[in-house]
Amino acid sequence: MDLTLFIITAVIAVVARYFSAFRELHMLQLSSYQFLSHFNRAKKNFAVYIPYLVFLIVPILFATTLYEIEIMKIILPIALCVCSVAVIILNLPKKFKKPFVYTARVKRMIVTLTILTIIPMIIAVLAYLRQSFVTAYFTVGLMLCLSPVAALLSNLINYPIEEYIRRWYINDAKKMLGGMKDMGIVGITGSYGKTSMKFYLGELMNSKYSTLITPESYNTPMGVVKTIRTMMKATHERFICEMGARHIGDIKELCDIVFPQDGIITSIGPQHLETFKSIDNIISTKFELADSVNGKGILVVNGDNEYIRKGMTKYKNVITYGFNENNDYKATDISVSFKGTKFRVIAKNGESCNYETSLLGEHNVLNLLGAITYCCEKGFALDELIIPVRRISAVKHRLELIDAGGDLCYIDDAYNSNPNGCRAALSVLSLFDCYKILCTPGMVELGEEQDRLNEEFGEEAADVCDYVALVGRKQTEPILKGLKAKEFDEEKIFIADSLSEAIENIKNIVTEKKKIVLLENDLPDNY
Repeated sequence: MDLTLFIITAVIAVVARYFSAFRELHMLQLSSYQFLSHFNRAKKNFAVYIPYLVFLIVPILFATTLYEIEIMKIILPIALCVCSVAVIILNLPKKFKKPFVYTARVKRMIVTLTILTIIPMIIAVLAYLRQSFVTAYFTVGLMLCLSPVAALLSNLINYPIEEYIRRWYINDAKKMLGGMKDMGIVGITGSYGKTSMKFYLGELMNSKYSTLITPESYNTPMGVVKTIRTMMKATHERFICEMGARHIGDIKELCDIVFPQDGIITSIGPQHLETFKSIDNIISTKFELADSVNGKGILVVNGDNEYIRKGMTKYKNVITYGFNENNDYKATDISVSFKGTKFRVIAKNGESCNYETSLLGEHNVLNLLGAITYCCEKGFALDELIIPVRRISAVKHRLELIDAGGDLCYIDDAYNSNPNGCRAALSVLSLFDCYKILCTPGMVELGEEQDRLNEEFGEEAADVCDYVALVGRKQTEPILKGLKAKEFDEEKIFIADSLSEAIENIKNIVTEKKKIVLLENDLPDNY
């Protein structure tokens, strides 16, 4: 048996294993290292793993009588090399919206992955030295085909270590917060609107207090902990903590880290149903914040939301905001233009004030109203907030108006979307006297309701849009179904394989009116 051929085959297989495993680690990172979330995405993208099942045929052939045929002793190792090269090509690095970050956790997983690679290689080498060539090649082939599994296994093996490190960081952050006795802490949660609310409230509070907010989408326990440990200073007087959740108990875990005195619940709706399983689980999870602050401070809630109205009755010091008359703080006289939005706020004591903002639509007015409500309850006067409200700019990728020059304008609402957010975005789009275009890959993480809700999205889009560009053929089928149900002109529907292809198509549309494009949702790389 040719030793050189075996070494070449083994080395190429090991290289291919790392290419494959690194891609899987990246997808796992995008799923926040949650196995269930990663598994659900892998299941939807099963085609990615089909080559590994096909390549498994080669090591199986090594274990059959085919190997006894003399010519197969050359053909099968070469076939294994070809499979390895194919794996490398399939997993060549490409540009991702959210690139792979080599965190300390990832580096520890790579060490474990290396151990999981060395073990089968030792077995293969020992088998080869004992003249058991079938076992040697079969082990190398199996190692290659199980590369995605090895990446997941490294995460599982490292779990006790990661949990210990995680608890150490959490306890350190809690000690830091414990040493800041005068720090005012407010937690913000909701199915949608919490990130916008956080940024708006941060701007308003910062006009009077030195305020720290959790940056970007740092709304997980480790994101919050990192904010506290790396960004919090002794001079900070207020801390605004966004609290995200995908499972029951997630909000309670965050409350047990930061111990907020006050809470804000922006909304409750059908988001992340893939992990929550039911709307009742979402309701109970969002109200974990209310449970934490009950009796300690105030609870500011969106009084227009039916789920919140039903659940808030058992809590103390509840302040409501919204558009309906029965709220403590109400927004009225809303008008929207290309320049932004004007609205009026009426407080519970009867006082009122007019505001102007560059933000678009009622959706943003509601979040601004919630921020104004909280500030007023904490001692601000309504007129103190006129200039801070005017200074607020759109949160990136959340109904952000972008003039692309010429006849093209975008409403960038590309951040992870939900049924209410899509409805609000279509409402904003409908306000413009332009050629209205929707560009979307649809909504995800909605569990069994996903197809139905996307079909409804298509029906609602048909009532507003002049043209629709769908990104991704399979996942947008329900939207297409909804458009057809409303007899939307099929010649004005374009289905693209990528966002760039959709944008190029939109640019080529010739129309007398200015084109305004709603970019609704942008799926992460693991979709």
